[in-house]
Amino acid sequence: MDLLRFITAGSVDDGKSTLIGRLLYDTKNILADQMEAIERASKTRNTGEIDLALLTDGLRSEREQGITIDVAYKYFQTPNRKFISIDAPGHIQYTRNMVTGASNADLAIILVDARHGVVEQTRRHSLIASMLGIPHVIVAINKMDLVGNSEDAFLEIAKSYTDLAQKLSIRDLTIIPVSALNGDNIVDRSVNMNWYTGETLLQVLETVNVLKDQNQDDGRFAVQYVIRPQTEELHDYRGYAGRIQSGTFKKGDLIKVLPSEQESKIAKIEFGGNEIEEASVLESVTILLEDDIDISRGDSIVSLNNSPIVSQDIEALVCWMDDKKQLKAGNKYVLQHGTARSRCSIRDIEYQIDINSYEKLDAESLKLNDVARIVLRTAQPVAYDPYQKNRANGAAILIDETSNVTVGACMIE
Repeated sequence: MDLLRFITAGSVDDGKSTLIGRLLYDTKNILADQMEAIERASKTRNTGEIDLALLTDGLRSEREQGITIDVAYKYFQTPNRKFISIDAPGHIQYTRNMVTGASNADLAIILVDARHGVVEQTRRHSLIASMLGIPHVIVAINKMDLVGNSEDAFLEIAKSYTDLAQKLSIRDLTIIPVSALNGDNIVDRSVNMNWYTGETLLQVLETVNVLKDQNQDDGRFAVQYVIRPQTEELHDYRGYAGRIQSGTFKKGDLIKVLPSEQESKIAKIEFGGNEIEEASVLESVTILLEDDIDISRGDSIVSLNNSPIVSQDIEALVCWMDDKKQLKAGNKYVLQHGTARSRCSIRDIEYQIDINSYEKLDAESLKLNDVARIVLRTAQPVAYDPYQKNRANGAAILIDETSNVTVGACMIE
């Protein structure tokens, strides 16, 4: 059974947590003790109804304010697929949390309040979903019950979002009218919107093809740890443990080690202590080579005839995540790319992207949640692929060396 990771995003009070709660409730993925706890918590609010949003709003401050602050992860499954849902906060000050949650998502559900239509946060989250290369986007136009389940209201918002999606080159877009509170078109088809003949939210989630989204062509393996037991039994053993970021590696494959560019051949691939003939994307394995090569954490093992770019000069889109310090040309940070870390300096801010119009603007500095294209130079060469070609090997983060805190999310171009 395959796995789908999806993120929900939208403005404050668009109903993201309620939608996930409804999805869990209607697919019978709520345990009896969880349901009892939610019923007790709902009674304290004197609303008279069970508040399904409490299933994901886990922090006390979230429940008191009725908003999502932290990124909430929920694990559930249906007979057809396993899911990890990522509930991102809607308030603008928590946009960086959305970036963190969306970085590994296969699909994004962007909620739009049917009363308000496409707003600034809709544009912001859509831009981030596009930047992060999320292959599939579902727009759930929520609270349709509050606009009389009007088809005209739905079509007007759908057209507005379709125009926006074309600007962002969103490839796979589905737009669904829903009421998370009442369960319309979440799991079961709505009897209140019989004019809608498309799939329900769950039907799309269960059938979207995510296997074709994985990069099966570019062999990339980031070394996390060098295994040298140096025992009598394994005196000459030298294995390189890590996770295959993309592609497939087989015993006997010719490879190159980056950034040193030394070449060798795969002697063995081990998984769980057993030798296997091949391993593919997302598998964590140990690779042994025929030659003794100086390899350490942060190096990459790649297919010989299909190498990434190796450079110290990097251009990237960045979402700035620091609420205390601004990004400026000349600032110095640590760039983490895969398992590799390198000091770097910001050479230039080429342009900032306007969240509402998506126009390119001149900028001398970036503040919290700003998105821009920057040029940086690293102290050591970095082996990378363009993000749109290979998400796994094209993503990086900027770290403040003093505090060791992540301050920027980068999509290398």
